[in-house]
Amino acid sequence: MLLDAQECQLVLMDYQVRLMPAMLEADAVVANAMRLAQLAALVQVPVFATEQNPSRLGPAVPALHAVLQQVRAKILSKMQFSAVEEGLGEWLRPEHQAPQGNARSLPKHLQKPPAAQRQSIVLAGCEAHICMLQTALDLLEDEFEVWVVTDACTARTERNRDAAFDRLAGCGVELVTTEMVAYEWLRSAEHPAFKAMLGLVK
Repeated sequence: MLLDAQECQLVLMDYQVRLMPAMLEADAVVANAMRLAQLAALVQVPVFATEQNPSRLGPAVPALHAVLQQVRAKILSKMQFSAVEEGLGEWLRPEHQAPQGNARSLPKHLQKPPAAQRQSIVLAGCEAHICMLQTALDLLEDEFEVWVVTDACTARTERNRDAAFDRLAGCGVELVTTEMVAYEWLRSAEHPAFKAMLGLVK
């Protein structure tokens, strides 16, 4: 099963200024998070981000924060470790509002049933074994498909990071890398965004 850009949403978790200095391979992980956000914008995948206790841990690191603004990411501040407990699920699966007015008077595009919901969540963040893991498991429970981007995830220790990946894989989460996501979202060298994608991943 390959990722389909039309069925995906991207969630980037807690790459914050007072958290990242303690994280393994922080620079590489943040760079991949930025690539994911930019790739999502190229293929019109909605982008969401979270910030854990931002009054204490601060906002996203400046470079990523700038990219999130560029791609118009919706940012959720949270205190719970699982972003689903703070309403992320409602953001990812909003209730469809029926159009107002007489059905015959509506434009045809409003008379059609709503498009299928985007059920595949591409997820990355830190700490992998805490906020990211708890969010991933709650998303699975809410019947989303979850794809964790391993090279955009981190923790304070390698053991905690890798234990998170092992547990997630055992629960049915798909483990991928940034380049896997990029090439699966585009599928073809003839995609209009192919050159732009190469500039991001090479």
